[in-house]
Amino acid sequence: MTDANKGINNKLAGQIGEFLVCAELGRRGLIATPFSGNVPAFDVLVADDFCRTLPIQVKASRSDNWQSDARDWMDITLDSETGVQTNHGAIQITNPNLIYVCVAVAELGKHHRFFILTKKDLQVACTTFYSEFMQKHAWRRPKNPSCYENRYRIVDIARFEDNWELISNRFAATDSTSMLESLQE
Repeated sequence: MTDANKGINNKLAGQIGEFLVCAELGRRGLIATPFSGNVPAFDVLVADDFCRTLPIQVKASRSDNWQSDARDWMDITLDSETGVQTNHGAIQITNPNLIYVCVAVAELGKHHRFFILTKKDLQVACTTFYSEFMQKHAWRRPKNPSCYENRYRIVDIARFEDNWELISNRFAATDSTSMLESLQE
């Protein structure tokens, strides 16, 4: 696959993921609309019957893993002489209660899988996987020491599969003002 085709394939996976999330939320009695990557902090806006809204970030993949950058989750420095990375711990992320829906987009005729978790939950999964991977390599990337690619896998977030209650509980427990405030906690 050429780089151009790979880019289109990734864009289509993202688009499919957003629409699958909107469709599933619609099945559950919620109104949802995608923003097709035009809003930096979220991809879908969900509303209930009381006009309360909830932003959701969608991550889609056609495989069993999603790509991220370890520096989005961890404070990491690189010793340029030795090529060794040092983990200084998890960073303070913005909007830790933002809901993420990670979609494993299935081949035709198969079932899509949805993993619903908070940004903080995702940070834990990403830092755990990256730390375990890097410990196996004495914190030096095998091919490129300055690479921070971090893939989180279905196995890392499996306990959040079909956790749609996270969304319905967020609506049930809050009014529109406190919902927005809870994202900052």
